[in-house]
Amino acid sequence: MVTGEIRNKIDKIWTDMWAGGITNPLTVIEQLTYLMFIRTLDEKETENELYEHDIKDMDMQGDLYEYMLGKLATAGQNGQFRTPKHIRDMMVRLIKPAPDDKICDPACGTAGFLVSASEYIRSQYESEMTAEQWDHFTGNMFTGFDTDRTMLRISAMNLMLHSIDRPHINYVDSVSKSNGISSEFDIVLANPPFTGTVDSESINDNLKAVCDTKKTELLFVALFLRMLKKGGRCACIVPDGVLFGTTKAHKTLRKELVENHQLQGVISMPSGVFKPYAGVSTAVLVFTKTGAGGTDKVWFYDMKTDGFSLDDKRTALGNNGDIDDIVARFNNLDGEADRKPTEQSFFVERGKIVDNGYDLSINRYKETEYVKVEYDPPEVILDRIAELDKKIASTMVDLRRLIDE
Repeated sequence: MVTGEIRNKIDKIWTDMWAGGITNPLTVIEQLTYLMFIRTLDEKETENELYEHDIKDMDMQGDLYEYMLGKLATAGQNGQFRTPKHIRDMMVRLIKPAPDDKICDPACGTAGFLVSASEYIRSQYESEMTAEQWDHFTGNMFTGFDTDRTMLRISAMNLMLHSIDRPHINYVDSVSKSNGISSEFDIVLANPPFTGTVDSESINDNLKAVCDTKKTELLFVALFLRMLKKGGRCACIVPDGVLFGTTKAHKTLRKELVENHQLQGVISMPSGVFKPYAGVSTAVLVFTKTGAGGTDKVWFYDMKTDGFSLDDKRTALGNNGDIDDIVARFNNLDGEADRKPTEQSFFVERGKIVDNGYDLSINRYKETEYVKVEYDPPEVILDRIAELDKKIASTMVDLRRLIDE
């Protein structure tokens, strides 16, 4: 837990660096990363003697690093930006990773999703994990790709500060022909770049087979399907356009999810969730790779609040918004069966989705319940107005009398 005192010290260092001419937040974090890495190497020498104590110190450093990353407030040139921790944690709680899983984020940025997954696994399984599972945890469990070398350094440091000694963080253009990984991971967690496009000649052909497009937000979803093992699970963030876009590529991708795999949930998030980076409306897709269908009905949830104001300040509201409700309902979908489209969450049958051209936007299926309002007859309203006019006129007479006196 990062205390107020430690936050103040970090803020002071940050201010000093800015005063010294280092004004890019990424550069500030990069410089602090080097310092923390050097200190971590020094501490490793005494790791065996003070194991229980490095663990605690590493946890503190991990929290501190997350606090620093929270100061990043600009999107990258391809539209990538840091996903708020509470949104990442929600997605991890939907997927529920386990100690034997292999987890990947092919657009890892600062490795936030991998960190959130590691924290979840430790919180749920730490006391019962075997030596083999711990070895898997510190090495092969977590994989991340990115094309920004600064982000790669930051993400590697972030993972190391969260007890992952040998993170697999690599420079890879995930949707290109250089990435041939297929059927390797149990879980994919990601928030891929939204606004980028890539050279069509460099796109892997098997991604084009799913959706022939240059739009990264579509290519990455197709990539997640390819990289997952059969039975593998994914929670990813997509811009709303993926849900209702009318191009052939948009429709083909949605049909692939619904017809050939199991699309389980679509969580519509308010547009302010990613401010101040961007005001784009987004949704979380939750699906399982089956290769044989399995989508009988899809669960929709209309998130109204995430516990923060939806303006650029993103002020904490002192609650968790709809997040706990989302997780509880998703983990008990049997209890959602009788909910109606007028409610905040509900099921939509596959056939209805097919009839709507595989449209996955919640507004296509959500119904508004109108309450009939009974008004008095016009003559009654007119009589009431006339009575009010009489009272006003009488009051005006009294006021004039007081003035004349």
